[in-house]
Amino acid sequence: MNRLAPLLENTVVLAAHPDDEVVVCGGLMQRMRRPIVVFATDGAPRDESFWKPYASRESYSKIRQREACQALFMAAATPVFLSGRVEGGIADQELFRRLPAAISAFQQLVEELRPNALLTLAYEGGHPDHDACCFIASIAGRRAGIPVWEAPLYHRGKDGKSTVQSFPNRSGKEVEHPVEGPWLETKLKMLEAYGSQKLVLDSFRPEIESFRPIADYDFTRPPLPWKLNYERWQWRMTGEEVAGEFREYLAANQDLVIG
Repeated sequence: MNRLAPLLENTVVLAAHPDDEVVVCGGLMQRMRRPIVVFATDGAPRDESFWKPYASRESYSKIRQREACQALFMAAATPVFLSGRVEGGIADQELFRRLPAAISAFQQLVEELRPNALLTLAYEGGHPDHDACCFIASIAGRRAGIPVWEAPLYHRGKDGKSTVQSFPNRSGKEVEHPVEGPWLETKLKMLEAYGSQKLVLDSFRPEIESFRPIADYDFTRPPLPWKLNYERWQWRMTGEEVAGEFREYLAANQDLVIG
């Protein structure tokens, strides 16, 4: 636990969607002195297949936000919905298309909250919003001069097989955090609060969490040199398109060092 000490004070967790935070750090979050979780998107894609059982995209988004509040209450964590602070909002799967507005809003939150550290999702090509969160946190952390940590969710290997909760490229600085006893019991209850996501969450291992200081990514390139998970899902973006938005932002902001 000593190696995770930087995350145990006032930590802001930048998650893409409600439920990401419980999978990656629902156990560790319970040990943080003042955890705050910022959800970058509204949790609802525009594709009707995701929200049709809930009548509308807006209804689905509200359900996911309500579930987030219920889950975080159990860990004494505070939810913040970044999408509501950005004009026009930020739909699920579209965070990489809203970078300037999202980064500006997140930086303002960091200035207000003055956290000791940021924790976000790894750059692993599992979901474009996860990759965008990693980029946004790296920018905000660099500008604020505070450490940024990351946690893996899921990615595809070169063979196309899906892997959960394991970094695709290890740096040697990974810290494994087993979740046991009362912390595991609470984490399981937090996961249960996300009733709308049960089928998705069943594929993760609640007893395992993994963290490391953010890797030195080259965000101008896709995270992996093979077909990414969301490309295999045939979503309406490619890793090159996502990295292209990162390149464009970096090119327009010369205070940042690429790499």
